[in-house]
Amino acid sequence: MRLSSIFLFLLMSTGCTALVVGGAADGDYGRDKNERSTAAVASDSAITATIEGKYVADSLVSASDIHIRTYNGTVYLSGRAGSHVVRDRAAKFAKETARVTAVNNQIVIEEGSK
Repeated sequence: MRLSSIFLFLLMSTGCTALVVGGAADGDYGRDKNERSTAAVASDSAITATIEGKYVADSLVSASDIHIRTYNGTVYLSGRAGSHVVRDRAAKFAKETARVTAVNNQIVIEEGSK
């Protein structure tokens, strides 16, 4: 018991209080701040779903490892594609989708990617 009291004292005196009390002192730690309205979240989800549908229907793009995230009408593309043709085609599908305001294409070209 005495050893655990000493250990606790040492932790508290070395600035590890957050560890002892079970988390960080900042109340916002680990929270995902989403300041969009419910309508904006629904619209962004619909945009993502529409683009995913276009990708699935396209034999070239569907064979790639491309991820889509939409935030306030801006589409963020990431992942891997086997060629510039596939990368550009994926961006084109996103740009042609209704309510898309911008496309941020971060797809990396990797020969032999799925």
